[in-house]
Amino acid sequence: MKRPDVPVLLQVSVVHLVSHIHIMAIPALLPLLPEALGVSYVELGAAISMFNIVSALVQAPLGFAVDRLGPRKVLFLGLAVGSGSYLLLSLVPSFSCLIVAMALAGAANGAYHPADYAILSRSIHDSHMGRAFSMHSFAGFAGSAITPIIMVTLASWYSIPSALAATGLFGIAAFCTLAVSAAEKQALKTPERLLEGREKRASGLSVITTQVILLTVFFVLLSLSTTSIERFSVSALIQGYAVELVQANTALTAFLFCSAVGVLSGGFLADRTRRHGYVAASAFGTAAALMVVVTIFRLPPVALVTLFALVGLLTGVIVPSRDMLVRAASPKGSEGRVFGIVTTGFNIGGAVGPVMFGLFLDHYLPSMVFWSTVIFMLLTVILTWIQEKKAKR
Repeated sequence: MKRPDVPVLLQVSVVHLVSHIHIMAIPALLPLLPEALGVSYVELGAAISMFNIVSALVQAPLGFAVDRLGPRKVLFLGLAVGSGSYLLLSLVPSFSCLIVAMALAGAANGAYHPADYAILSRSIHDSHMGRAFSMHSFAGFAGSAITPIIMVTLASWYSIPSALAATGLFGIAAFCTLAVSAAEKQALKTPERLLEGREKRASGLSVITTQVILLTVFFVLLSLSTTSIERFSVSALIQGYAVELVQANTALTAFLFCSAVGVLSGGFLADRTRRHGYVAASAFGTAAALMVVVTIFRLPPVALVTLFALVGLLTGVIVPSRDMLVRAASPKGSEGRVFGIVTTGFNIGGAVGPVMFGLFLDHYLPSMVFWSTVIFMLLTVILTWIQEKKAKR
């Protein structure tokens, strides 16, 4: 039995880790930026929305570019532009430059998912695909988990521009790692199993099916469900629940690290079941119930961190199953464009969510940040349950 190509998986995972550092860098500094830049939470939410709007606009076209030009070139482009955006912001730390940098970083972010998933789908054996997706996603979650610690530490010890410069340097390091890899070129040759079906590959917009559209909505809801926690929970806990910054960051870190652990566990589950929709619905339903507890009660630090950790674990478990659903909807050789279209849902949710959650905080409604999480999680449960029932029929 063919084993996974570990070098390719490792390289793609490193790139995915860096991409999540780039995604989380500004949200991690969110409690410090209003005073540093003299802006409101709504303005910061607008900057984060700019990132997601641009990413949403370019992600599907970049998915087509992946299938036509190859994922390696697209990854290089994404790393170069993303790294340059944060280095620029470190040199000119102002709100106007933040908007420009977020637009550039958003364009770069649109390259990662289509290229990464195309590489994995074309390089890893089907029997290991769930675990390969889980390792790839684990790297991304790990990047999100370590970013608040790195950003706050560097900003506290040195300065906010130093933290932003380090974000750019991470991307340059990943770029160099990819550039010097001889194994990468060999590994990304199209496997024979795809060459055999090349003439049957979907072309143009024919990949946009009802299933792909529904999966895009699914990704929008997932984004809205987790954006509130990943990017605004710390500020909401400080503002409305009398939680100190260190404790709030600890809860967020627990959520992110346990999400990463859940992703690894979910990979084994995804390789052993075909009912991926039921997995997602069950996990998100339980997570919604736990978030109700967080929203209603002012919990002691240990209980708060524990519940955030459990919610993170549950939201992480579904990630490989989520990716398997998208891969099943992708014609062979068209993985780049399908993942590019579907993961645009992340950016749509990421564009709407920050402005909405920023408005809640500016109007001193921190509990609404968490109630929104519950609502979007329940909508995700309903959608996945309906989809699974239709698939079963």
